[in-house]
Amino acid sequence: MDLFDQKKENKSLTSLIFDKIREDILNDRYLAGDKIVEAKLAEELGVSRTPVREALKQLELDGLVDNIPNRGVVVKGISNQDIHDIYTIRVAIEGIAARWAVERMDESDESVIDDLKEIYDLMEFYTFKNDTDKFFELDTKFHETIYMASKSRYLEQVLRDFQLFIKTTRKKSLLVDGRPNYALGEHKAILQGFIEKDADKAYEATVRHIEGSRNNAESFNNR
Repeated sequence: MDLFDQKKENKSLTSLIFDKIREDILNDRYLAGDKIVEAKLAEELGVSRTPVREALKQLELDGLVDNIPNRGVVVKGISNQDIHDIYTIRVAIEGIAARWAVERMDESDESVIDDLKEIYDLMEFYTFKNDTDKFFELDTKFHETIYMASKSRYLEQVLRDFQLFIKTTRKKSLLVDGRPNYALGEHKAILQGFIEKDADKAYEATVRHIEGSRNNAESFNNR
């Protein structure tokens, strides 16, 4: 991987390394208990040890790794308790994002509804095609469109991080029989709230959807 090719994103080298390691942890390329050796990783990435060290410090602050005396940096990853907590918090606040997105729409934001319609139509198509990978991508895009429309940078950042932290669980739980169809219906209800510009309806539909996602994910993890 040539990190320098990605600097066009105007991210620092430390940020690029942080993103790379975090993605590897969240995609289970590193498992809980695995050790990350700073010198070895620096060599693999073709960089000095300093940005790797800084990236690992950031990951420690995010709670994804531990720096243990006499052992070094060890992966913590995302536990079942973390997943439960994230979903519970999402139930509490993601409906707020939908409510604010509807309430804060003005004429210049009408494209939000068009974007959600387009994403939903594609979700419907890929549900019929039984393509869970594409459905997952569109599901993420649907929610992130609402986050941005909420016009709350703090809420958007928190919810984007949550989506990322439980990425693997979200993707795997779509393999439960019938879940994509249920999820599609839940998204349709959210979309209807936006079309009608009914903030309460959008809020309630979003909460029901996140609760459904949580129940599905937890039943999948308890198998």
